[in-house]
Amino acid sequence: MIDVRQLFLEEFNVSLIDLDKAVIFQKKYGGRLEHILVNMGALSEDMLPEYYAKVLGVQLLSNERLQSIDIAELKKLNVNEAFINFNWFAIAQTNNEQDYLVIASDPFSAEANEYISQNELNIELLVASEEQIQALKQQYVQLGTESLVSSEELSDVEEDRLRELAGEAPTVNLLNSLISRALKARASDMHLEPIGNRYRVRFRIDGVLKEADWIPPRMRLPVASRLKILSGMDIAEKRRPQDGKIGMKISNEDLDIRVSVLPLHDGESIVMRFLRQDAISYSMEMLGLSKDIEKNIREDIEKTAGVILLTGPTGSGKTTSLYTFLNAINDETVKIITLEDPVEYQLEGINQVQIQSSIGFDFSAGLRSIVRQDPDVIMLGEIRDKETAQIAMQSALTGHLVFSTVHTNDASSAYTRLLDLGAEEYLLNAAIVSIIAQRLVRKLCPHCSQPDENQQQSIAKYGLQALADAYGTDIQLHKAVGCDQCSNTGYRGRVGIIEYLRCDDAIKALPKDENFPSHAVRLNQQRGGRTLMQDGFIKAINGQTTVEEVIRVAG
Repeated sequence: MIDVRQLFLEEFNVSLIDLDKAVIFQKKYGGRLEHILVNMGALSEDMLPEYYAKVLGVQLLSNERLQSIDIAELKKLNVNEAFINFNWFAIAQTNNEQDYLVIASDPFSAEANEYISQNELNIELLVASEEQIQALKQQYVQLGTESLVSSEELSDVEEDRLRELAGEAPTVNLLNSLISRALKARASDMHLEPIGNRYRVRFRIDGVLKEADWIPPRMRLPVASRLKILSGMDIAEKRRPQDGKIGMKISNEDLDIRVSVLPLHDGESIVMRFLRQDAISYSMEMLGLSKDIEKNIREDIEKTAGVILLTGPTGSGKTTSLYTFLNAINDETVKIITLEDPVEYQLEGINQVQIQSSIGFDFSAGLRSIVRQDPDVIMLGEIRDKETAQIAMQSALTGHLVFSTVHTNDASSAYTRLLDLGAEEYLLNAAIVSIIAQRLVRKLCPHCSQPDENQQQSIAKYGLQALADAYGTDIQLHKAVGCDQCSNTGYRGRVGIIEYLRCDDAIKALPKDENFPSHAVRLNQQRGGRTLMQDGFIKAINGQTTVEEVIRVAG
């Protein structure tokens, strides 16, 4: 029997004074002597493996032996599902199914020894360092998560393991850190995309994606599982797209996160859209409209009947513009009802209805219902089909002001899009008041933008002088530079560029054939209107953005 006191004194250079203090502490409070000495600073933690090896008369695990361990083989030994919780590993089966060669950083673990006794196991022991065990454990867990990623269906045990991984501190801290970084960077979206066995993290800032980080392989599945749990999704479902929502409060700010999961051939793509309830001000001034366009829109939204359409791709700011228009006319004398999919922001004093397509409550069904609610103003999130288009136009003709969106590239194409859906031309001519096409361009950073010394080249190339003369303004082109305030992009924030088309008698009289869009654009320009690109150039001329940014968005 080894005298551990003598071992500490002779082999590990523990002083007699420290040893006596440790023994007195042990007698008074309990605990293991080696742990007490480590906590006192009298024994280095790095010496524990050698201490255990000498006490038990066994060998230390060499790094060469560690490198030769096959992680896949460890998975085949069922006892490791329990041993991993004690920082033990069975690395081989010896004589029969109850005999194992085991490595451990703490051979005296009470839980591990109790498990061995209860299951009548026979073990041959090697002592490993904590670093060796953790390196092995990381590979073991990573292999487990990779197998879960590749499997289409999960057993109950695997699903329970996923939930455990999702709730562990490293997963929680990593996800919280990414969300905080995204918000600090003013990101509207965060993308997690599987590339190889890792997740690439990208933030969409001012409409442009920027790589932010990489999630290591061992954290890929835990992070995805945590997002699914938080947003109310099925963590075992990896074959179908899923959507969910997370509500949280960060730095006293209410935050909604829309989560979308899309299965790919090598994993799941996850996109989070941040909806910051306190971050948006729905005022006409914040839209950055040119004065002539703002004047026309204010006249339109004061009407008591008709249809006002917004067009543009996803992410072009249509919803924000619609909310702003509604907010401008929202008072106690007006009843406003919206149909949205989904309801992104809650507006005080406005009745907002969430579409539920899964139960047949789509835009057309919702529109039929809300017209019986005696609204003055109706907002439809989108016109997607013939029935919705017909009801929207008829609602406008019966005394309602209707706002909605369609997906087209420019204003005049909205007519042809609605005709393609099956709407009657006479209804469109009678109901539509105006069509507003919109895009968002990045604004120059006010801290670092500089005058463009090469502006004459852009003026000549894009005919900017004629445009400036037409609108009575001087040309002040600036260029993006980059600084700490804008994450070295040269841009900070966004502003809308608009094509406004008033649907007056001249527009209604044009034949709605394949030539209508070009004829409508020409007519609109003859009476002082402008295209998206021209409106963008006006903002570049005034130093709000750059010519290059306008070309990128509207070119």
